[in-house]
Amino acid sequence: MFCPRCGQQQVSDEMRFCSRCGLSIGGLMEWLGRAGVPPAPVQDTQSSLPSLPSPRKKGIRRAGKVMFASAVLFVIFLIISLAFEEVGPMVIPFFVFFVGLVMMLYARLFSSPVPQIKAQSSSGLGPMSNALPPHTHVPMQDIPQQRGKTNELAQPASVTEHTTRLLDQ
Repeated sequence: MFCPRCGQQQVSDEMRFCSRCGLSIGGLMEWLGRAGVPPAPVQDTQSSLPSLPSPRKKGIRRAGKVMFASAVLFVIFLIISLAFEEVGPMVIPFFVFFVGLVMMLYARLFSSPVPQIKAQSSSGLGPMSNALPPHTHVPMQDIPQQRGKTNELAQPASVTEHTTRLLDQ
């Protein structure tokens, strides 16, 4: 089998990625078997990935926790107020409940209803990416070439020089 992107011949039909360009070729045989018709999209109600809660839902849940804490504080401070016959400590649970209510209102009005996708690593590959990154070639232009000093090179002896010396004798 050959890679449809770069034409590299694959060693085995069981390979999942092209060894040259990194194209995912795991389901390529099935795709070719259907004459290039992609499979119908499968819509499952429960995805294998957990859905990310939106900032709005996170804020509302956080505010709900604060309001629940105020209910627990209400019971505790009610017992304290009855023991000391003072109404003053009851201000604290009402204040905490009010803070939770303001947090919930803020999350409902100003937070985004769409979950934010976090940036991936610098390679650009996400956790669900099915292909290797494309091959990159970085030319090496900044490497200085070593040049020899031509006036310091020893000149090779001439073949005729030895013969000429013999004639001079």
